[in-house]
Amino acid sequence: MSTTATRTPPAAHGAPGRAPRWSPVELLPPLVVGLLGGLLLLPGHGLWFDELFTAEVGRRPFGEILTAIVEGRGTTSYLLDVPPSYNAPYYFVVHAWVSLPGIGGDTSLRVLSLLATAGGLALVTRAVSRLAGRATGVLAGVLLATAPLVLEQAVEARSYGLAVLATGGALLGLVRWLQEPPRGLALFGLAGLGMGLAHWYAATVLAAFVVAVLLLRGRRAWPLVLTGCLAALPVAGLVAVNLLNGTGARNAEHLRDTDGTLADLAVEAWAGGRTPLLYLTVGLAVLGGVRATGLRVVGACWVLVPLLLLLAAEVVRPVYLPRYLLAGLIGLGVLAAGGALAVPRGARGPVAVLLLACSLLASAPLATREPRERADELVALLVERHRAGEPVVAADQRSATGLDHYVRTAAPQLRPDVVLPPDDAPTEADRVWLVRRIIDGAPVPTDDDEILAAAGLRLTDEYAFPASKTDLVLQLWAR
Repeated sequence: MSTTATRTPPAAHGAPGRAPRWSPVELLPPLVVGLLGGLLLLPGHGLWFDELFTAEVGRRPFGEILTAIVEGRGTTSYLLDVPPSYNAPYYFVVHAWVSLPGIGGDTSLRVLSLLATAGGLALVTRAVSRLAGRATGVLAGVLLATAPLVLEQAVEARSYGLAVLATGGALLGLVRWLQEPPRGLALFGLAGLGMGLAHWYAATVLAAFVVAVLLLRGRRAWPLVLTGCLAALPVAGLVAVNLLNGTGARNAEHLRDTDGTLADLAVEAWAGGRTPLLYLTVGLAVLGGVRATGLRVVGACWVLVPLLLLLAAEVVRPVYLPRYLLAGLIGLGVLAAGGALAVPRGARGPVAVLLLACSLLASAPLATREPRERADELVALLVERHRAGEPVVAADQRSATGLDHYVRTAAPQLRPDVVLPPDDAPTEADRVWLVRRIIDGAPVPTDDDEILAAAGLRLTDEYAFPASKTDLVLQLWAR
């Protein structure tokens, strides 16, 4: 007498079911993002302003960082109006990271983000595998590992990698609780707390997970709902601190008002502006929201709730910046992967390959991207051309941040001659080096030109350092 073993499929709508055991194949997504991220780090481009800000704040003692957060002020003279604010806890993590033996260089700051992203994708892969099957989990993880927005932020010395890590942890906690309550509740709470503290926009995804569990479990969802609410309290407190200390919307001029097109712009950012990937991702995400077994409710909430919350917030003030939406847009990739494996069986392999190929093609330009800022090269030129006693003046905030960092880390012999804002250019020397930012082809206006000209100096030489984020120029003024 023979018996036939049947595989227990993933439970529809996240109902309890036997979750597949962990398999080594689930390591493929973190390995892929690690490999691709490593390739992006190989050129060794210098840090740009946001990353330089990370390096500046992260090197300060814990107490000084905390004081700056509470008082709403910067950590140095030229950054007084740019305090560490809404992702403030990230700088504590950075400080702990750079305090480790052998850690502390520019690349190590980016490696922290890459490691966190890899960990986050591993957690997302495991969670989706439990929820919708291993094939869907691995496809979702690899798709995220090749997505342009994920890859770009995975090698930035900013908090988005930690946000991805916390989001993956919260998702895995949610899935565990759905399948084996009360397991997963503590993980959901701790990771949910980390989401908002890594980047407060990620709290919208925490809200999405709470909405999903309410739809799936109704009144039985109260333990996870309560845990989610408690996890949101620290980020609410952090926002309150920033409002009370006067930080508020300071330094948020880069946020855009989308006039109601936030969802369209968000999807375009996810696809790296590539139309084929955009339409394929949206089409498969819609299909996933309708047919992806086990993933429909969680995936749909993950995509829709953050977008709706941000659209509501946009009524009050501009909120859009592509990278700020990363934690929510990860749900779009997960739902698209679910849609790719919800097509008729014979088409699943080709559709999955097409989706991954489009994602890789959209990310390909990252491999040849230019430096985002070249303050490191500017300081290297100064080392060659500068003579002892010649002032090196930073004319503006961004110039000062790059100059200060690379003099400290690569050219300490220049330190006695460096002049940082708010100090003006000295007029006694016969030669003065002026570092400044270029916007729309012209230097940022400062009073240094008038001061130097009145002292009888004139512009005699100029070295341009164009880049994709910040254009710098080094000027030599002489009598």
